[in-house]
This record gives sequence, structure tokens and C-alpha cells, in this order.
Amino acid sequence: MRKTFAIAALAGSMAVTGLALSPAAAQASTHSTTTWGKFFSSDGKAYTFGKTWKNHGKVFTKWYGVDKVGGKKGWVWFEVYQNGHWTRFNKAWDGKVAGAWSGRGIKKVYTFTCWAGKFDNCGKKYRIY
Repeated sequence: MRKTFAIAALAGSMAVTGLALSPAAAQASTHSTTTWGKFFSSDGKAYTFGKTWKNHGKVFTKWYGVDKVGGKKGWVWFEVYQNGHWTRFNKAWDGKVAGAWSGRGIKKVYTFTCWAGKFDNCGKKYRIY
């Protein structure tokens, strides 16, 4: 009788421990990285690429921009749906650049690349998250 009770108690404690670990294991398995790009400007003179991922409720984006050094600049745009509204921001560069940003409450992220001006020679818009 004591052996049966001990085995049942041990099995029960293992089941409780397994349930306690399940959400953490599920969280770890939902962590995924989206690698995106090369996304070109409409004239093909600049492009961006990078990766986007979510960790502990925060969305992270690491991006890289490439264009010919000297002359006109490349521009990357990000459109982010965050906390119920859309936000747009951009970054200009000449040559090669790496950048990063992050935020909480993000549901969608789109990006596109322009060259020679903020709104000039813009390429297609892509969803990256």
C-alpha cells in the first residue's frame, strides 16, 4: 500500500512539474526569426535586407542598407502597427549601413526602400512581421 501511494505521489509530482514547464517550452518554440530582403528601390540602385523577431513580447528588427557610395542616398521606410495605430519612420544612408530598432505592442511591420530622396524611386512594400 505504501509503495502504491509513493508511486502515485511521484507520478503526480512529475505531472505537475511537466505542466509547469509546458508554457515555458511553448514560449520558446514560438520564438521565430523572419529573414527578409533584398528589397530594392524601383531603379535597383539601393536595397535593404535584415531580420525581424519577437522575444518576451518585444519585436526586434535588425536591418542593413546598401547603395553606391557618394552621390544620392538610399532610404529605408518602416510602417509599424503598434498599440492600435500606424507609425512611419525612415533612415537615410550613403554606402553601407546597419541599423536596429524594437518596440512593444507591435502587430504588423512593413518596409520599402527608396533612392535619391525620401519618396523617390521607391520599391515595392513588403510585410516583414
